[in-house]
Amino acid sequence: MDQMIDEPLDRLRAAARRTRELALNRPSTGLSHQDADVVGTIGTDDAIGFDPFPLLEALHRSGVRVVVIGQVAGIMHGSTELTGDLDLLWDGTPAHAPALAAAFTSADAQLIDDKGNPVPNHPGSFLRPKAQFTSPGASGDCCTPALPWGDLQVQEFLDHAITAVDPGGLEVHYVSRQDLIRMRRALGRPKDLRRADELDSQLPA
Repeated sequence: MDQMIDEPLDRLRAAARRTRELALNRPSTGLSHQDADVVGTIGTDDAIGFDPFPLLEALHRSGVRVVVIGQVAGIMHGSTELTGDLDLLWDGTPAHAPALAAAFTSADAQLIDDKGNPVPNHPGSFLRPKAQFTSPGASGDCCTPALPWGDLQVQEFLDHAITAVDPGGLEVHYVSRQDLIRMRRALGRPKDLRRADELDSQLPA
């Protein structure tokens, strides 16, 4: 497993700060991360007050291996597009679910259904292929490998993940660049294809 020190997390902190600045005093749109297929969540209410670090810190303390995917991972790889949501992937092992649920609870995160109604932060709720959540700093999806990604075997992506470490000891696991590109292409939404092209263009010739 590769490890990179500090720079990806500095990049993420700067991007989150810029997102909060851009969303400050912006009128509510009524849109969430589920309504962001083209522009991305920077154009939705999820960008208001965006700060993924409280939840990332709670997940680090939990000891459960959770991997950041989506545009937060893209930013950690150098993408210049801002985002307002946090998407996560974990292995879906039932024995890990209680610690995961406790981590979400400690960060004041709440699971929600497709209509935005609260779902109990019970360990069993995290065993679904995708659990949607909202928190004071970040909203998004917490997925297991059971969520379909076309013909991709995303279980392998957990093993390929990179770990960023900051001087305070926070560890954040995030999907590798190549695996993120593959996930983007499999989803195929306008924002995913655009961001996959951006990551592709950053690879050495």
